[in-house]
Amino acid sequence: MNYSFKDSNGTFEMEDPSRYSYLYLPIASSSGVLSCITPNGGGDSRLDQDRYLLPPVVVEDLQESMVTRNFWLDIEGTGLRSAFGFSLSQLGKTEENTVEGGMLYQKITRIVEGRLKCEILSFAPEGKARSEVMRVNITNIGNEDIVFTPTAAIPVFARGADHIRDHRHVTSLLNVCYVKDIGVEVKPTMAFDERGHHRNEDVYAVYGRASDGSAPEEIFPTVVSFTGEGGNLLCPAGAKAAIPGMAAGSVVSGKEAFAGLKFKTVTLASLDSIAFNIVTSFGAEGYEYLDSANIDKAFKASSEYWNNAKVIHVGTGDKTFDGWMEWVSVQPQLRKLYGCSFLPYHDYGRGGRGWRDLWQDCLALLLKSPESVKEDLAGFFAGVRMDGSNATIIGSKPGEFIADRNGIARVWMDHGFWPMFTVNLYIGQTGDTDFLFIDKPYFKDRQILRGELTDESFDASSRPQEKTSEGEVYCGSILEHMLIQQLTQFFDCGANGNMRLRGADWNDALDMASVKGESVAFTAAYAGSMKILADLIARSGKEQIEIAEEILPLLSDMDYKDIEARRSALLSYERSVAYSVSGKKAKVSSKKVIDTLLNMSESIKEHINSNEIVGDGLGNKWFNGYYDNDGVKVEGMHEGNVRMMLTSQVFTLMFGIASEDMVRSVIASCDKYLYAPALGGYRLNTDFGEVKMNMGRAFGFAYGEKENGAVFCHMCVMYAYALYSRSHAREGYKVFKAMYDQSVLEGPDGGRMYPGIPEYFGGDGRGMYPYLTGAASWAVLLVLSKMYGVNFEGGKLKLMPSLVKEQFDSEGKASISFDRNKSHIRLTYINKDGKDFGDYKICEVSVSGKKADMSEGYIELPSEGDIEISAVLG
Repeated sequence: MNYSFKDSNGTFEMEDPSRYSYLYLPIASSSGVLSCITPNGGGDSRLDQDRYLLPPVVVEDLQESMVTRNFWLDIEGTGLRSAFGFSLSQLGKTEENTVEGGMLYQKITRIVEGRLKCEILSFAPEGKARSEVMRVNITNIGNEDIVFTPTAAIPVFARGADHIRDHRHVTSLLNVCYVKDIGVEVKPTMAFDERGHHRNEDVYAVYGRASDGSAPEEIFPTVVSFTGEGGNLLCPAGAKAAIPGMAAGSVVSGKEAFAGLKFKTVTLASLDSIAFNIVTSFGAEGYEYLDSANIDKAFKASSEYWNNAKVIHVGTGDKTFDGWMEWVSVQPQLRKLYGCSFLPYHDYGRGGRGWRDLWQDCLALLLKSPESVKEDLAGFFAGVRMDGSNATIIGSKPGEFIADRNGIARVWMDHGFWPMFTVNLYIGQTGDTDFLFIDKPYFKDRQILRGELTDESFDASSRPQEKTSEGEVYCGSILEHMLIQQLTQFFDCGANGNMRLRGADWNDALDMASVKGESVAFTAAYAGSMKILADLIARSGKEQIEIAEEILPLLSDMDYKDIEARRSALLSYERSVAYSVSGKKAKVSSKKVIDTLLNMSESIKEHINSNEIVGDGLGNKWFNGYYDNDGVKVEGMHEGNVRMMLTSQVFTLMFGIASEDMVRSVIASCDKYLYAPALGGYRLNTDFGEVKMNMGRAFGFAYGEKENGAVFCHMCVMYAYALYSRSHAREGYKVFKAMYDQSVLEGPDGGRMYPGIPEYFGGDGRGMYPYLTGAASWAVLLVLSKMYGVNFEGGKLKLMPSLVKEQFDSEGKASISFDRNKSHIRLTYINKDGKDFGDYKICEVSVSGKKADMSEGYIELPSEGDIEISAVLG
């Protein structure tokens, strides 16, 4: 392990982080600041795609760029040195330095020239001020006085990310830099946009003050004024004591902005300290953080906020695992803020969250506070179209939906599955079946017939909502929305009887088989979601449900093996809702809908078991998950080589399609062909050995990277979840532990990352795309509901632990704590005999010291307060 945990909150420390590449921590606040920072001060800071304070960076910039936050010391008799170690004279040299990372902050400690101890704390305070704070504390640890001139150096981009390449110089001509007595404020005259420029109202600022109350004496408001002619940011002329800056009141226009804040020369006696408080600010805010006492209060409040944002805390026999889970547990909250954008690896996003992300992030968040998630959960359904497809990007404002990030008309065939899974968890947590009957509108844009045609008559300037032929906004129940998603997907089938792949499924990189491609993997997933919906309708107790009358033909009896009949039924329905809807409702028997859904689910199960089992001819069998754009089965044997994909196995196991014999066969096949313990676990696929242009871009990637054979944590966690669901806890634990082991493994073969679960482990074992991944929500769900067996059915607690014996500590205990609405619950299992999963059962449960009644298998919990649950295993 390349770091050690300092406390139970996940605070870690790493010595000499420069040994590793691409390290960064997120720094964020609920006020909207979204930053990241590296050990040498790199990274960026922004509010959104169009408002960057620091220049936007991608992951390679972390290694290649000299544009960073920095703090310079011009030491008398020595010369320029950086408190971050990022200077021309320090690069390549060894200095004692450590990084401390916590929720959500970075603290760098570096010994400069063996005499100055530099401690740099960076975080984004909670509160209204949209600011990032950098406090630099300098201590003389030598025996003699040290004289130095300190200078804070912060690049100021002051515009949108597109302009890092598009009109970079032209947009700098809009900058107006105001020199203040405590720093620099930059207010561009316009926001540059060739589709229509508009006046800029945003102010980007950097302020500074020393702990003795002194303000900067010299200020450099532009890059060239700070670097000097012919200079650079690794040895800037402006950081030297003798170089003058500009006086307060000066205004500079039309230049690349910067904030070089040079303070008065300091004579620091032995063991004395001085601090410099630097605030980067959106909107000329955050003056209060120039005071050290206010920084202390803000830092404490920020740490408490992020520690409270975690979903679960675990206590096992492995304290490193417990600390690692602290970071996994906060990751769903990070993705709620960042989406899949705005961190160095995530260079493809422009803000907002993807459709799939919404529902999977809610898996973890509703475990913490299901009632607080309810409104968001219901609101997401307004992104569903009447044809069963949906908007793919959800904005930061309630009800803001965007058809696609890049304006491309396409349909992801898996998108109807995730809402069902999440709603089922919500209703299990709360017992709130009335949720199904909340009315919500539908999304409407020019895309019709599931992306096949365009509605040229649609007014793009109008609110994107489905309307009736009378021009009224049409609303249907959440149940109706989910029913449409399930039915349209079932009828949208390919020539081989599986659901069409269309634009892609969960694996976005299977994006080149839209005509004849099919996803057996997610056809299996829909078999599960159809059963879930049938169960929810039954649990609602309604004898009849009300739905749009256009849906009725999709509930008619038919031979589901008749592909053309299914396609024809779908086309007729799509045409009936393409431009508007009648607005008329029909009441239908709940039993009729339930029976239809169950029959569809069973037909899928029979079809997959009859047609989609493949093997290697040596007795190993698994499920084929895809057909390519030539309509050819993707998996099995191909010219003597095994082709196998992990996704294809997950949902057949998770939803009971695979028999127990087949489950064991799939496990053996995955172990034989996909398991790569030195890379973190199970690969997404075997090496197909070709650039498969009839399947997707994934096969153009180097093998072992991203969607082409990497250990993709999201699908690995779901595979583990499926194994636990089928009572294969030991095998599920093996999958999960392999990812954890790789992430904390020290050295050149390890994950080389800070704690947390990444999107995937690459071909060299490095953890890639950390922090923002759906794997985190599934990991939290797995640990809580499967490992620890904490499940709520109708709001009542049911315990079904699947812990293996090594997860208990030396006293035979394993604990987990979590918040649930107004309660804080701590559950401890006691396994004094050291029994393994399958050998123990729950013998006794007590709730806050009182023996619980387990006669019906459920436990009634108090509605609020601290709740201690103890479960004895024997």
